[in-house]
Amino acid sequence: MLDLNRLKALHAVAVYGSVGAAADALMVTPSAISQQLAKLERETGTVLVERNGRGVKLTDAAGLLADHAERILALVETAEADFEALRGAVVGRLTIAAFPTAARGIVPRTLSALKRNHPDLAISLYEREPERQLRDVSRGEIDLAVVQDWLNRPMAMPDGLSRAALMDDIADVIVPAGHPLAGRREAQLADLPGDSWISSSPGTVCHDFLSFLLRSVEREPEIVCMADEYPTQIALVAEGHGCALIPRLGRGPLPSTVGVVAIQPRPVRRLYAVWRTDAARRPAIRAAVEALRSTCADMGGE
Repeated sequence: MLDLNRLKALHAVAVYGSVGAAADALMVTPSAISQQLAKLERETGTVLVERNGRGVKLTDAAGLLADHAERILALVETAEADFEALRGAVVGRLTIAAFPTAARGIVPRTLSALKRNHPDLAISLYEREPERQLRDVSRGEIDLAVVQDWLNRPMAMPDGLSRAALMDDIADVIVPAGHPLAGRREAQLADLPGDSWISSSPGTVCHDFLSFLLRSVEREPEIVCMADEYPTQIALVAEGHGCALIPRLGRGPLPSTVGVVAIQPRPVRRLYAVWRTDAARRPAIRAAVEALRSTCADMGGE
């Protein structure tokens, strides 16, 4: 009988293209993947991998087996979900991924509630950048993800995934003391300057959203400092190096040398919980989504 863990290793190599990438995805060492493949070759009596330069490539037989493995692993997940649903118990292992501000602002309280109400549920949390999350859920590496959806980059949901809205997270403009907008509680989008902005790296959703927002009022953004972490952006604002657009979620206390200006119309990103539709029957999935929504409701998100 074929071992499921070895099939999972083979499937990961087929999906990610290398032993190293498969190891990263499954959170094991490359040596562990190689050992599983060697054992699977002995089980099947077939050569599954061949040397290809400094890496390996799968043989035709391995490709065929990997296709079957994908279907087998999906059936196993469905069977496990059905069995948990039949028992009605929130048990087993649940992996959750969240982008950094959600991992800081929402997930800690959610995990506390889940552990308090469901002590037999083993939970693992992984901080992941938004671009990876949907892929990781689709491939079965993560059970549930907290994702973000900005106006300028609507989230395309892959087939086989479901989602639930958690909250709307408003972004404010953080300005240094002495800025023309300092001291104002609110401003119109058209009041924003085009120069001296602090934002994340080009190509990131936050960088692109700031550019989209300013260009909508015919301002060409001049980004003078780039930093991917919001606390770093705030520190740069505090020293007078520019303004920054910062979401409220996970923002934390601000230094006294900056001002917060609410913008009209309000820049908003919507947060969702996303999971594989086939796993929706798992009580653990339902409990985690409910806990996330409860945490967001307590924070005032709708």
